[in-house]
Amino acid sequence: MTGMDLFHQGGFIMYPLLVFSVLVWTIALYKIFFLRGFAREYQKVASDVQAALAGARVAEVKTAFQGSTSLIARPHDVLVDEKLTPEERSDRLSRRLTETNAGLRQHLWVLGTIASSAPFVGLFGTVLGIMESFKAIGSSGKSGFSVVAAGISESLIATAAGIIVAVVALLFYNFLQTRVNSIAQDFRLKLEDAMELMSIARRQGK
Repeated sequence: MTGMDLFHQGGFIMYPLLVFSVLVWTIALYKIFFLRGFAREYQKVASDVQAALAGARVAEVKTAFQGSTSLIARPHDVLVDEKLTPEERSDRLSRRLTETNAGLRQHLWVLGTIASSAPFVGLFGTVLGIMESFKAIGSSGKSGFSVVAAGISESLIATAAGIIVAVVALLFYNFLQTRVNSIAQDFRLKLEDAMELMSIARRQGK
């Protein structure tokens, strides 16, 4: 029995589960590559910013993040805004970091939603399969295994498919949540270090 045979035996409920599966893999792979690129980019920016400040080249700080994604550039813009007081700079940086965190978590809710809803979609397929079995019994007037086999097969396949989709979605969701938390924390610490170095440079008149 091939995979397509199993798919068709699972009934029409397999189609929404297939859509769920495609969404899970598409979003998960996109986020994995996106987060990898983001981490590589902000680490380079942070290195260039710290090198400029360590060399007392404050004017070069802005060029370090020019052309970067807005999730990186907007928080760094706060560092070079000389019109802000230290309190205003800290508050604005906090808001920009909140925006960055939201950008990093974008679309993750889809994985969480699928992880929690896919088993219920599979359960709905189970109910339909059992109903099909009772319908077959009523139509034939018999109750042997051969009569209910098709309905039971449909229900079991739908249940298994829903669980598999949910488990995959949950694994990706937990992995990406952990990855986002790690990146967001490291990004925040590097920005705070840069802000401290920038404050020292300004006090020294550099």
